[in-house]
Amino acid sequence: MGCVHGSCCKQYEPSSQGKEPRDSSVSEANARNHHGGDSLHMLTGSSVELAHVPSHNYTLRYSFSAQRGYYPDAPDKENQDSFIIETQIKGNSNLHFFGVFDGHGHFGTECSNFVKRRLFDLLINDPNFSDEPDEALTSAFLAANSELHSFTDIDDSMSGTTAITVLVHGNTLFVANVGDSRAVIALKGGNSILAEDLSKDQTPYRKDECERVKSCGARVLSVDQLEGLKDPKIQDWGNEENGDGDPPRLWMPNVMYPGTAFTRSVGDSVAEKIGVIAEPEILKVQLTPNHLFFVIASDGVFEFLSSQAVIDMVAKYKDPRDACSAIVAESYKLWLEHENRTDDITVIIVHVDGLCSLS
Repeated sequence: MGCVHGSCCKQYEPSSQGKEPRDSSVSEANARNHHGGDSLHMLTGSSVELAHVPSHNYTLRYSFSAQRGYYPDAPDKENQDSFIIETQIKGNSNLHFFGVFDGHGHFGTECSNFVKRRLFDLLINDPNFSDEPDEALTSAFLAANSELHSFTDIDDSMSGTTAITVLVHGNTLFVANVGDSRAVIALKGGNSILAEDLSKDQTPYRKDECERVKSCGARVLSVDQLEGLKDPKIQDWGNEENGDGDPPRLWMPNVMYPGTAFTRSVGDSVAEKIGVIAEPEILKVQLTPNHLFFVIASDGVFEFLSSQAVIDMVAKYKDPRDACSAIVAESYKLWLEHENRTDDITVIIVHVDGLCSLS
């Protein structure tokens, strides 16, 4: 869920041409690192790719799907989501990187595409990348934000992107999150498969994030509160699952912008003045044989689907392309049941095959 103003809130018609071409999101250089690719899937237009992790003798089996939103008021609006998949980083078969970037604002597409490319370059060239990946991730996010502000022709005053990335480092995942896209992993427990969130959405629904941005001068109000239809003194909006479609947003003092529904992003230089920061929250997870697969997706998926619902859908399919297609279709359907538009929808599914406990 992005800003309340600008073209990111306009809408356009669905079309098979709206799907991101595979080559636009996975670099040509990285294409040489993809092994065991299957034929293209009829619905997603993607293949199943394999990346072996020799340090722990297991294989990542993954696929993706990206669908631009349905925006009837803006039929030519681009898909502002982008994603990146980079395997065998610098020739190291134990290092792999996955990320989803959800742009917003008039220049959201430019922001998400710049950040996905620059963030990866900054990360892998950071001197701490090999030994302290969490520190390298934080530095890369902050540097990408600074460069977007100062060293590009992109106007990011009211535009930016969220970002959710997963770095596979041997049998360890380093998950970095800025904004309200999400990563979730499937954990086998007995006869059940449980969803375990790898990130926490950074929105004003979170009390810690709400208090942080307030301390920076932000007003936190829903649109109805801003317009005087609801009491602005009530600072309890429930949670994202039971919300009424009018979420709390961030506003500058005495003006009706920027209206962001997230508390962290890359870009958004105006919102940065009231506490919207690019510093990621990072989670380190050691994989076990009970970890079956993980999912990275934009909030176009999680707006109406819970983490558990997404994990349950993936678990029904052996082929991650079929699971991607099902998630996109269900997300799209739920958007249209609740609103007259859909958001852009992007999902990456990564199966963890053959990981055994080390003695």
